[in-house]
Amino acid sequence: MSERRDWMGVLARSQPQRLADLLGPLPAHEMLRNPEIGAVMVRGRAGAAGAPFNLGEMTVTRCSLQLQGGLVGHAYVQGRDKNHAIRAAIVDALMQGPQSATTREAILAPLQQDQSSHRAATRAKAAATKVEFFTMVRGED
Repeated sequence: MSERRDWMGVLARSQPQRLADLLGPLPAHEMLRNPEIGAVMVRGRAGAAGAPFNLGEMTVTRCSLQLQGGLVGHAYVQGRDKNHAIRAAIVDALMQGPQSATTREAILAPLQQDQSSHRAATRAKAAATKVEFFTMVRGED
């Protein structure tokens, strides 16, 4: 996971309390854009390949900040949790500096593992409800 969009996605999908536990005390930072709550339009595609359509709106919180060393971080997270947005922006800033390898190992890798486990559990739960249909052939032509 080296691309910024990848780690931003992991941070956006993370559980706020889990991110707080992994990050620990917040480093010194200055807010460039205080956390703001707004809405974005979610688009969908019929059958994942059809024409796009507006599915509905989703609440998001965005934030921009600068760490003491000058690194700037941004975050967009689902919902109204301002602290989640601040922590995600801090991790984004840390990932752009010399601490990126440490941050990846200590914060992003566990979050990514949590999300992989959650997806696997969801797939297993869905697979348990799968119904196999078969056709019986009658003896008549």
